[in-house]
Amino acid sequence: MATQKVTSLEVARLAGVSQSAVSRVFTPGASASKKTVEKVRKAAKELGYRPNVLARAVVSGKSRIIGLVVAYLNNQFYPEALEKLTNTLQERGYHVLIFMASHESGNIDNVVEEILDFQVEGIIAASVALSSDLSDRCRTAGIPMVLFNRAQDDTAMSSVTSDNVAGGRKAAEFLLAAGHQKIGYIAGWEGASTQRDRETGFVATLQKAGVTLHAREVGNFSTEEARQATLRMFEADPPDAVFVANDHMAVSVMDTLRFELGLNVPGDVSVIGYDDVTVASWPAYNLTTIRQPANRMVTETVDILLGKIEDPDAGPRRVEIDGPLIVRGSARIPEGWKT
Repeated sequence: MATQKVTSLEVARLAGVSQSAVSRVFTPGASASKKTVEKVRKAAKELGYRPNVLARAVVSGKSRIIGLVVAYLNNQFYPEALEKLTNTLQERGYHVLIFMASHESGNIDNVVEEILDFQVEGIIAASVALSSDLSDRCRTAGIPMVLFNRAQDDTAMSSVTSDNVAGGRKAAEFLLAAGHQKIGYIAGWEGASTQRDRETGFVATLQKAGVTLHAREVGNFSTEEARQATLRMFEADPPDAVFVANDHMAVSVMDTLRFELGLNVPGDVSVIGYDDVTVASWPAYNLTTIRQPANRMVTETVDILLGKIEDPDAGPRRVEIDGPLIVRGSARIPEGWKT
Protein backbone atom coordinates (compact mmCIF):
# COMPACT_ATOMS: atom_id res chain seq x y z
CA MET A 1 0.00 0.00 0.00
CA ALA A 2 1.45 3.37 -1.04
CA THR A 3 2.45 5.80 1.71
CA GLN A 4 1.25 9.37 1.30
CA LYS A 5 4.08 11.89 0.88
CA VAL A 6 4.84 14.16 3.80
CA THR A 7 4.47 17.86 2.98
CA SER A 8 6.51 20.84 4.10
CA LEU A 9 3.39 22.16 5.85
CA GLU A 10 3.32 19.09 8.11
CA VAL A 11 7.00 19.60 8.91
CA ALA A 12 6.35 23.25 9.72
CA ARG A 13 3.51 22.35 12.11
CA LEU A 14 5.59 19.75 13.96
CA ALA A 15 8.62 22.05 14.17
CA GLY A 16 6.50 25.04 15.21
CA VAL A 17 7.79 27.26 12.39
CA SER A 18 6.38 28.75 9.19
CA GLN A 19 6.28 26.85 5.92
CA SER A 20 8.65 29.41 4.42
CA ALA A 21 11.16 28.63 7.18
CA VAL A 22 11.10 24.98 6.14
CA SER A 23 11.73 26.04 2.57
CA ARG A 24 14.72 28.18 3.61
CA VAL A 25 16.28 25.33 5.57
CA PHE A 26 16.25 23.09 2.51
CA THR A 27 17.33 25.78 0.03
CA PRO A 28 21.12 25.96 -0.45
CA GLY A 29 22.42 29.41 0.40
CA ALA A 30 19.19 30.57 2.07
CA SER A 31 19.28 32.13 5.53
CA ALA A 32 17.93 30.35 8.62
CA SER A 33 18.97 30.45 12.28
CA LYS A 34 20.77 27.49 13.81
CA LYS A 35 17.84 26.89 16.13
CA THR A 36 15.35 26.86 13.23
CA VAL A 37 17.55 24.50 11.21
CA GLU A 38 17.78 22.06 14.12
CA LYS A 39 14.01 22.07 14.74
CA VAL A 40 13.13 21.68 11.06
CA ARG A 41 15.62 18.91 10.38
CA LYS A 42 14.52 17.03 13.51
CA ALA A 43 10.87 17.25 12.43
CA ALA A 44 11.72 16.28 8.85
CA LYS A 45 13.63 13.22 10.04
CA GLU A 46 10.80 12.18 12.34
CA LEU A 47 8.21 12.47 9.56
CA GLY A 48 10.44 11.07 6.80
CA TYR A 49 10.20 14.28 4.76
CA ARG A 50 12.38 14.97 1.72
CA PRO A 51 12.12 18.22 -0.27
CA ASN A 52 11.07 17.96 -3.93
CA VAL A 53 14.03 19.64 -5.65
CA LEU A 54 12.57 19.39 -9.15
CA ALA A 55 9.23 20.84 -8.10
CA ARG A 56 11.02 23.76 -6.48
CA ALA A 57 12.97 24.29 -9.69
CA VAL A 58 9.74 24.58 -11.68
CA VAL A 59 8.43 27.24 -9.30
CA SER A 60 11.67 29.21 -8.87
CA GLY A 61 13.14 28.70 -12.33
CA LYS A 62 16.41 27.67 -10.64
CA SER A 63 17.22 23.96 -10.50
CA ARG A 64 20.75 24.35 -9.06
CA ILE A 65 21.62 21.38 -11.26
CA ILE A 66 24.77 21.27 -13.39
CA GLY A 67 24.97 18.84 -16.29
CA LEU A 68 28.36 17.15 -16.56
CA VAL A 69 29.00 15.38 -19.86
CA VAL A 70 32.07 13.17 -20.30
CA ALA A 71 33.25 10.77 -22.98
CA TYR A 72 36.43 9.18 -21.71
CA LEU A 73 36.34 7.54 -18.26
CA ASN A 74 38.94 4.87 -19.11
CA ASN A 75 41.64 7.45 -18.55
CA GLN A 76 42.26 7.75 -14.80
CA PHE A 77 42.56 11.52 -15.12
CA TYR A 78 38.83 11.91 -15.72
CA PRO A 79 37.33 9.93 -12.81
CA GLU A 80 39.66 11.83 -10.47
CA ALA A 81 38.84 15.19 -12.07
CA LEU A 82 35.09 14.49 -12.12
CA GLU A 83 35.16 13.65 -8.42
CA LYS A 84 36.85 16.99 -7.75
CA LEU A 85 34.34 18.83 -9.98
CA THR A 86 31.38 17.16 -8.29
CA ASN A 87 32.65 17.85 -4.77
CA THR A 88 33.43 21.49 -5.59
CA LEU A 89 29.99 22.09 -7.12
CA GLN A 90 28.26 20.43 -4.17
CA GLU A 91 30.21 22.65 -1.78
CA ARG A 92 28.83 25.62 -3.74
CA GLY A 93 25.25 24.34 -3.32
CA TYR A 94 24.75 22.70 -6.71
CA HIS A 95 23.68 19.19 -7.70
CA VAL A 96 25.38 17.27 -10.52
CA LEU A 97 23.92 15.04 -13.22
CA ILE A 98 26.52 13.04 -15.16
CA PHE A 99 25.87 12.05 -18.78
CA MET A 100 28.06 9.79 -20.91
CA ALA A 101 28.84 10.51 -24.55
CA SER A 102 31.24 9.32 -27.23
CA HIS A 103 33.82 11.29 -29.19
CA GLU A 104 31.55 11.88 -32.19
CA SER A 105 30.02 15.36 -32.17
CA GLY A 106 26.61 14.06 -33.35
CA ASN A 107 26.33 11.80 -30.30
CA ILE A 108 27.43 14.61 -28.00
CA ASP A 109 24.85 16.96 -29.51
CA ASN A 110 22.11 14.42 -28.68
CA VAL A 111 23.38 14.05 -25.12
CA VAL A 112 23.48 17.81 -24.55
CA GLU A 113 19.97 18.15 -25.96
CA GLU A 114 18.90 15.59 -23.34
CA ILE A 115 20.69 17.53 -20.60
CA LEU A 116 18.77 20.69 -21.52
CA ASP A 117 15.50 18.80 -20.90
CA PHE A 118 16.49 18.53 -17.22
CA GLN A 119 16.40 22.32 -16.81
CA VAL A 120 20.06 22.49 -15.84
CA GLU A 121 21.54 25.86 -14.99
CA GLY A 122 24.87 25.15 -16.66
CA ILE A 123 26.90 22.49 -18.46
CA ILE A 124 30.48 21.30 -18.10
CA ALA A 125 31.71 19.28 -21.09
CA ALA A 126 34.81 17.21 -20.26
CA SER A 127 36.89 15.52 -22.96
CA VAL A 128 34.31 16.12 -25.70
CA ALA A 129 34.03 18.22 -28.85
CA LEU A 130 30.83 20.13 -29.64
CA SER A 131 29.37 21.30 -32.92
CA SER A 132 29.21 25.07 -33.41
CA ASP A 133 25.45 24.73 -33.94
CA LEU A 134 24.97 23.17 -30.50
CA SER A 135 27.13 25.84 -28.88
CA ASP A 136 24.90 28.49 -30.44
CA ARG A 137 21.73 26.74 -29.23
CA CYS A 138 23.02 26.58 -25.65
CA ARG A 139 23.81 30.30 -25.74
CA THR A 140 20.38 31.05 -27.19
CA ALA A 141 18.75 29.03 -24.41
CA GLY A 142 20.74 31.00 -21.85
CA ILE A 143 22.57 27.91 -20.57
CA PRO A 144 26.26 28.68 -19.95
CA MET A 145 28.79 26.00 -20.84
CA VAL A 146 32.46 25.50 -20.02
CA LEU A 147 34.77 23.02 -21.74
CA PHE A 148 37.03 21.13 -19.32
CA ASN A 149 40.34 19.81 -20.70
CA ARG A 150 39.25 20.68 -24.22
CA ALA A 151 39.22 23.90 -26.24
CA GLN A 152 37.55 24.96 -29.47
CA ASP A 153 38.22 27.57 -32.10
CA ASP A 154 34.91 29.20 -31.14
CA THR A 155 36.11 32.26 -29.18
CA ALA A 156 32.67 32.63 -27.55
CA MET A 157 33.11 29.29 -25.74
CA SER A 158 34.78 29.27 -22.31
CA SER A 159 37.38 26.56 -21.73
CA VAL A 160 39.91 25.43 -19.14
CA THR A 161 42.93 23.33 -20.05
CA SER A 162 46.49 22.82 -19.01
CA ASP A 163 49.02 24.62 -21.21
CA ASN A 164 49.35 21.69 -23.61
CA VAL A 165 51.73 23.42 -26.03
CA ALA A 166 54.09 24.20 -23.15
CA GLY A 167 53.76 20.62 -21.88
CA GLY A 168 54.81 19.24 -25.26
CA ARG A 169 57.73 21.66 -25.31
CA LYS A 170 58.92 20.51 -21.87
CA ALA A 171 58.82 16.84 -22.93
CA ALA A 172 60.92 17.62 -26.02
CA GLU A 173 63.43 19.73 -24.08
CA PHE A 174 63.94 16.94 -21.55
CA LEU A 175 64.54 14.26 -24.21
CA LEU A 176 66.88 16.51 -26.19
CA ALA A 177 68.86 17.39 -23.06
CA ALA A 178 69.30 13.66 -22.42
CA GLY A 179 70.94 13.31 -25.84
CA HIS A 180 68.11 11.57 -27.70
CA GLN A 181 67.99 12.10 -31.48
CA LYS A 182 65.69 9.31 -32.69
CA ILE A 183 62.50 10.47 -31.01
CA GLY A 184 58.99 9.13 -31.63
CA TYR A 185 55.51 10.38 -30.77
CA ILE A 186 52.32 8.38 -30.14
CA ALA A 187 49.31 10.62 -30.71
CA GLY A 188 45.91 10.49 -29.04
CA TRP A 189 42.55 11.03 -30.72
CA GLU A 190 43.30 13.53 -33.46
CA GLY A 191 40.01 15.36 -33.02
CA ALA A 192 41.07 16.54 -29.55
CA SER A 193 42.56 19.98 -29.02
CA THR A 194 44.70 18.53 -26.21
CA GLN A 195 46.30 16.04 -28.59
CA ARG A 196 46.86 18.68 -31.26
CA ASP A 197 48.45 21.19 -28.90
CA ARG A 198 50.73 18.67 -27.16
CA GLU A 199 52.06 17.50 -30.50
CA THR A 200 52.44 21.07 -31.75
CA GLY A 201 54.61 22.08 -28.80
CA PHE A 202 56.63 18.86 -28.97
CA VAL A 203 57.40 18.85 -32.70
CA ALA A 204 58.10 22.61 -32.86
CA THR A 205 60.70 22.27 -30.09
CA LEU A 206 62.40 19.36 -31.83
CA GLN A 207 62.51 21.29 -35.10
CA LYS A 208 63.93 24.35 -33.37
CA ALA A 209 66.78 22.13 -32.16
CA GLY A 210 67.33 20.77 -35.68
CA VAL A 211 65.82 17.37 -34.89
CA THR A 212 63.18 15.75 -37.11
CA LEU A 213 60.49 13.57 -35.54
CA HIS A 214 61.78 10.05 -36.15
CA ALA A 215 58.47 8.15 -35.98
CA ARG A 216 54.79 8.88 -35.40
CA GLU A 217 51.84 6.59 -34.69
CA VAL A 218 48.28 7.13 -33.45
CA GLY A 219 46.99 5.46 -30.28
CA ASN A 220 43.61 7.25 -30.09
CA PHE A 221 43.84 7.47 -26.27
CA SER A 222 43.25 3.67 -26.17
CA THR A 223 45.50 1.16 -24.39
CA GLU A 224 45.06 -1.50 -27.09
CA GLU A 225 45.58 0.96 -29.94
CA ALA A 226 48.63 2.32 -28.11
CA ARG A 227 49.97 -1.25 -27.91
CA GLN A 228 49.48 -1.73 -31.66
CA ALA A 229 51.07 1.67 -32.34
CA THR A 230 54.12 0.65 -30.31
CA LEU A 231 54.53 -2.63 -32.19
CA ARG A 232 54.39 -0.77 -35.52
CA MET A 233 56.79 1.95 -34.37
CA PHE A 234 59.42 -0.54 -33.15
CA GLU A 235 59.15 -2.99 -36.02
CA ALA A 236 62.03 -1.42 -37.98
CA ASP A 237 64.48 1.38 -37.17
CA PRO A 238 62.97 2.00 -33.72
CA PRO A 239 63.32 5.29 -31.80
CA ASP A 240 65.33 5.59 -28.60
CA ALA A 241 62.70 7.79 -26.93
CA VAL A 242 58.91 8.17 -27.15
CA PHE A 243 56.59 10.94 -25.98
CA VAL A 244 53.06 9.57 -25.51
CA ALA A 245 50.06 11.92 -25.58
CA ASN A 246 48.73 10.74 -22.20
CA ASP A 247 49.58 8.42 -19.31
CA HIS A 248 46.69 6.06 -20.09
CA MET A 249 48.48 5.10 -23.31
CA ALA A 250 51.99 5.50 -21.89
CA VAL A 251 51.60 2.65 -19.39
CA SER A 252 50.45 0.41 -22.25
CA VAL A 253 53.46 1.52 -24.30
CA MET A 254 55.78 0.63 -21.41
CA ASP A 255 54.17 -2.80 -20.92
CA THR A 256 54.51 -3.53 -24.65
CA LEU A 257 58.14 -2.44 -24.77
CA ARG A 258 59.15 -4.46 -21.74
CA PHE A 259 57.02 -7.60 -21.90
CA GLU A 260 56.43 -8.08 -25.63
CA LEU A 261 59.55 -6.58 -27.20
CA GLY A 262 61.99 -7.34 -24.39
CA LEU A 263 63.32 -3.78 -24.20
CA ASN A 264 64.53 -1.99 -21.10
CA VAL A 265 62.89 1.29 -20.05
CA PRO A 266 64.78 3.63 -19.90
CA GLY A 267 67.95 1.70 -20.81
CA ASP A 268 66.90 1.01 -24.40
CA VAL A 269 64.14 3.58 -24.78
CA SER A 270 62.90 6.54 -22.74
CA VAL A 271 59.15 7.07 -22.28
CA ILE A 272 57.35 10.28 -21.23
CA GLY A 273 53.58 10.58 -20.70
CA TYR A 274 51.11 13.37 -19.94
CA ASP A 275 48.58 13.86 -17.07
CA ASP A 276 50.35 12.43 -13.98
CA VAL A 277 47.53 10.08 -13.04
CA THR A 278 47.87 7.94 -9.90
CA VAL A 279 49.25 4.90 -11.74
CA ALA A 280 52.14 7.00 -13.10
CA SER A 281 53.73 7.09 -9.64
CA TRP A 282 53.39 3.34 -9.05
CA PRO A 283 56.81 1.64 -8.78
CA ALA A 284 55.86 -0.68 -11.66
CA TYR A 285 55.82 2.32 -14.04
CA ASN A 286 57.60 5.22 -12.27
CA LEU A 287 56.57 7.30 -15.27
CA THR A 288 58.12 10.63 -16.14
CA THR A 289 55.21 12.81 -17.22
CA ILE A 290 53.71 16.27 -17.54
CA ARG A 291 51.32 16.95 -14.66
CA GLN A 292 47.87 18.36 -15.39
CA PRO A 293 47.09 20.78 -12.52
CA ALA A 294 43.66 19.21 -11.90
CA ASN A 295 42.79 21.14 -8.71
CA ARG A 296 43.41 24.53 -10.33
CA MET A 297 41.63 23.44 -13.52
CA VAL A 298 38.56 22.40 -11.50
CA THR A 299 38.50 25.64 -9.49
CA GLU A 300 38.74 27.77 -12.65
CA THR A 301 36.03 25.74 -14.40
CA VAL A 302 33.56 26.06 -11.53
CA ASP A 303 34.33 29.76 -11.01
CA ILE A 304 33.77 30.52 -14.71
CA LEU A 305 30.51 28.55 -14.91
CA LEU A 306 28.94 29.88 -11.70
CA GLY A 307 30.11 33.38 -12.55
CA LYS A 308 28.26 33.12 -15.85
CA ILE A 309 25.14 31.78 -14.10
CA GLU A 310 25.17 34.74 -11.71
CA ASP A 311 26.01 37.26 -14.45
CA PRO A 312 24.72 36.14 -17.88
CA ASP A 313 26.46 39.12 -19.49
CA ALA A 314 29.90 37.95 -18.37
CA GLY A 315 32.19 37.32 -21.34
CA PRO A 316 33.85 33.99 -22.21
CA ARG A 317 37.17 33.03 -20.66
CA ARG A 318 39.83 30.74 -22.09
CA VAL A 319 42.23 29.58 -19.38
CA GLU A 320 45.47 27.63 -19.86
CA ILE A 321 47.30 26.54 -16.71
CA ASP A 322 50.96 25.59 -16.78
CA GLY A 323 51.80 22.11 -15.49
CA PRO A 324 55.25 20.90 -14.35
CA LEU A 325 57.38 18.10 -15.74
CA ILE A 326 57.46 15.31 -13.13
CA VAL A 327 60.79 13.49 -13.43
CA ARG A 328 60.73 9.84 -12.42
CA GLY A 329 62.52 6.80 -13.80
CA SER A 330 60.99 5.95 -17.19
CA ALA A 331 63.17 8.36 -19.15
CA ARG A 332 66.92 8.94 -19.15
CA ILE A 333 67.70 11.90 -16.89
CA PRO A 334 70.02 14.48 -18.49
CA GLU A 335 73.36 14.96 -16.78
CA GLY A 336 73.18 17.82 -14.30
CA TRP A 337 69.40 18.16 -14.79
CA LYS A 338 67.73 20.29 -12.12
CA THR A 339 63.98 19.99 -11.54
